[in-house]
Amino acid sequence: MANILITGAGGQVGIALQAQAQRRPDWNFLFTDKQVLDITDAVAVEAFFEANSINFCINAAGYTLVDQAESAPQLASAGNIDGPGNLAIACAKHHAIFLHISTDYVYHSLQNTPYEEEDPVMPQSVYARTKWEGEQAALRHCPQTFIVRASWIYSLHGHNFLRTMLRLGQERSQVKVVYDQVGTPTCASDLADTLLFMVHALHTGAVSAEKSSGIFNYSPEGVASWYDFALAIFEKTGNPIEVVPIRTIEYPTPTVRPPYSVMCKEKIKSVFNLPIPHWRDSLDRCLAQYPQLP
Repeated sequence: MANILITGAGGQVGIALQAQAQRRPDWNFLFTDKQVLDITDAVAVEAFFEANSINFCINAAGYTLVDQAESAPQLASAGNIDGPGNLAIACAKHHAIFLHISTDYVYHSLQNTPYEEEDPVMPQSVYARTKWEGEQAALRHCPQTFIVRASWIYSLHGHNFLRTMLRLGQERSQVKVVYDQVGTPTCASDLADTLLFMVHALHTGAVSAEKSSGIFNYSPEGVASWYDFALAIFEKTGNPIEVVPIRTIEYPTPTVRPPYSVMCKEKIKSVFNLPIPHWRDSLDRCLAQYPQLP
C-alpha cells in the first residue's frame, strides 16, 4: 500500500483528489491543509515525512491569488517557492516521488502555437515568477520530481471563472468577457484524475521515475477564449444572459495575463499513455453536479 500525501486539500484540486481517493481503497491518502501541515515550515514538513513514511507527495497547495500576489510578493514566494522546495527536500531524503502543480503563466510570450515543455519561459507577474522559481526549487532538490503545468483551473468549489459566471448569471442580464486571451479550461477533476493516473503508473513501474521525471503540460483538448468559455457555461446551463466580447485592455487587472496559453500535451500522452478529454465534455461532467453547488 502506498502512502500518498496531498497538500492543499481544501483547494479546488485538493477537493477533487479527495473525491477520487474514494475509488482507491488500496492507497492510503493523507490529506492536509495549512492547519495540519504548513509547507512553508521546513521543520514541520520533515517531521511529517518522518512520522508517516510517505511514498508519493502531490502538492496541490500554493499561493494562487494572481492579482493579490503583485502586492504580496513575500506571501507568494513563501507558498510558491519555499513550500515546494521544502517538500522536494523531504521527498528526496525519504525516497518519495514528488508531483507538483504549476501553471501555464510561466510561458507568457508572443508565441501563437501550442507551448511545448522545452519552450522558453517568460514569467511576467509575481505569481508567474514565483511558480516558475518553485518549479526550479523542486527539480533542484528532488530528482524524482514531476512538474505538471496546468491552465485555467475551474470547479464547483472555491474562487474560479466558472463559479463567477454562474453567480453573475443569476445577478445580471449581461456580462462582459475578454475574447483576446486564448487557452484551455481545465476541470479540477480532470487534473486530479491525471495526477492519480501518473501515481499509478509510477507505483506499478509502468513509468520509470528515474527516467521520466521533469516537466509535463496538462490541460484538456481543444482551445477557447474566456468569452467562448463563458458562452459554453451559459449555453449548457440554459441561461439566456447576453455575453459581450471585450478586449483585455477594457478590463485592466494588476496582473498581465498571457494572451495565448494553449499547451501541447504530446509528452504526457506519450510517456503515461494518458487519455485526455475535450474541455467541453469535461464542462458537461462538471455542470452535471451544478444543482449540488454549495
